[in-house]
Amino acid sequence: MIDTDKRPTGVKLHTRSRRLELTYEDGQGYSLSCEYLRVYSPSAEVKGHSPDQEVLQEGKKNVAITAINPVGNYALQLVFDDGHDSGLYAWSYLYELCLMQEQWWQDYLERLQAAGASRDPDLQILKLGL
Repeated sequence: MIDTDKRPTGVKLHTRSRRLELTYEDGQGYSLSCEYLRVYSPSAEVKGHSPDQEVLQEGKKNVAITAINPVGNYALQLVFDDGHDSGLYAWSYLYELCLMQEQWWQDYLERLQAAGASRDPDLQILKLGL
């Protein structure tokens, strides 16, 4: 079970490497790529309103965060340079993203491959039924 009260004590955006660094009171630190945060956005646009409505995000390899806005005392709104800004990242969800990063990233890569899709926005993968 994810600690829903786990709130970062530090949030730092590294624009060159396109990574968001989160540090916690217990000394734990995590570095999440903007791409990972974008493809796992909690927005309805990405997640849908049920698991079968989730939209696989393609071509987000070079996406960057342009703004971070606090939302009350419970979340961050991340604004991405592709125009996406509708996801509210609750503290508990951010912490879950940290803890599940390796597993969820691998799952994302496998889903992309199965769909014949790419992380690269300039690459189109064609499936030929030969």
